Amino acid sequence: MKWSLAAMIIGFGIDRLIGDPHGFPHPVVLIGKLIAALEHALRRVFPKNESGERTAGLLLWILVVLISGITPALILFGCHRISPYLRLAVESVMCWQILAAKSLRDESMKVYYALETGDIEKSRRAVSMIVGRDTERLDDAGVTRAAVETVAENTSDGVIAPLFFLAIGGAPLGFFYKAVNTMDSMLGYVEPPYKNIGRVPAKMDDVVNFIPARISALLMLAAGFFLRLDVKNGWKIFRRDRFNHASPNSAQTESVCAGLLGLRLAGDAWYHGALHKKKYIGDALREIEHNDIPRACRLMYATAWTALIIFSVIRFMILWTGGLF
Repeated sequence: MKWSLAAMIIGFGIDRLIGDPHGFPHPVVLIGKLIAALEHALRRVFPKNESGERTAGLLLWILVVLISGITPALILFGCHRISPYLRLAVESVMCWQILAAKSLRDESMKVYYALETGDIEKSRRAVSMIVGRDTERLDDAGVTRAAVETVAENTSDGVIAPLFFLAIGGAPLGFFYKAVNTMDSMLGYVEPPYKNIGRVPAKMDDVVNFIPARISALLMLAAGFFLRLDVKNGWKIFRRDRFNHASPNSAQTESVCAGLLGLRLAGDAWYHGALHKKKYIGDALREIEHNDIPRACRLMYATAWTALIIFSVIRFMILWTGGLF
């Protein structure tokens, strides 16, 4: 397992340097195509009623996580038989592709640069690339708020949670997590035609993210201390508003971010043409501004570095004590 620890650290470094180059083959794209193909096939096989679609969603979830976890495990096993250094190189690339810190930063900063031009349509288009909500009604503050919320929420989903699973089980468990997260992103909606087939993927995403989301929130508080943000308010808002979201996990890091930056986030939003009533997260100690996007990105990276150091130290100690006995 020492190779997986080294691969996680190397993969984090590669992501920090080059992120997700456009046009470079990405396994998550393949996972997405697998989900789409299985959804299409299973909808044809199972009855088009609530029970049939929920059963299809359960079978889809099982097949996707098994394929996504077993395939990299077999690849790494074969590589290790040839050379442990080949396995290290391949798993490092896998870890890099599982992490999304730089791409999250880059895509959110595109929103920041668009806002700075004063072109609201350009800003809406930029933020539509990183959020699931409808963006055509958003004003300047709404676009900014959506970008900050996305960075805050995806600090867990795109960075800390993947690191957590990589630290436990290497790239195979990391891809298991990405499969769970991708299924929720593609199918986890309450509106038709996903309401029934997406129920199991959505619920399982809640289960799998339960512990990582809370660890991410605590690590974000620690990162806020290093960045000299308002940790007292971050803790206050975390304790008060961490469940102000339909998902039990999404508001964990979002509440910490809102508190650390002194912002009020969330509130009502439009999805697929329908208005969803949502609670606010945080207090408006000041008005949100464009610079809150790069502030949220700095907080995300500080949280990521904190997680990498802590997870690596714990993993190393486990390996070292295991070697003693």
